[in-house]
Order: sequence, then structure tokens, then C-alpha cells
Amino acid sequence: MTQSEKLLSTFQTRVRQMILRFQELKKEKADLYAMMEEKEQRIKELEEQLAQMQKDYESLKMARMITIIDKDLDGAKERVARMIRDVNKCIAVLSDEK
Repeated sequence: MTQSEKLLSTFQTRVRQMILRFQELKKEKADLYAMMEEKEQRIKELEEQLAQMQKDYESLKMARMITIIDKDLDGAKERVARMIRDVNKCIAVLSDEK
């Protein structure tokens, strides 16, 4: 084998190695892009879930406020009814004194 043939053989071997390495890197790149796409999809799903949970939280907060208002309303009605009973007792006492 001559010097030129050895160089050519070595060159061919190196080219094949580079082609194999290129194919490996190309596959790795494709895998990474697929993984990145999956992660982006998961992020999108989580953002949608977060938005829905924020809406649910706001709804629950509003419902809680309404419940508190209803309880305050009931409490106010009870206090007014108690005051009316007290006023009626006072009127009854005053009526008996005459």
C-alpha cells in the first residue's frame, strides 16, 4: 500500500466517523427538540390549569363574601328583632305604670 492509499484510507475512515457522529448528533438534536416540545406542551397545560384554578379561587372568594354578607344580614335581623322586643317590653312597662 502506497502512502497515498494509506492517506486515502485514513481519510475515508475519518469521513465515515464524521458521518456517524453527525448522524448521532442529528438524532440527539431531534430527541432534544421532541423533549422541548413535550415540555412546552406541559407548560401550556399547567398555565391553563393555573388560570382555571385562579378563576375557581375568585369564584370561591366571591361565594365566601356573599355567605358572610348573608350571615351579617341574618345577624342584623336578629339584633333588630331583639331591639323591637326590648322596645315592646318598655312600652308594656310604661303602659302598666299609668
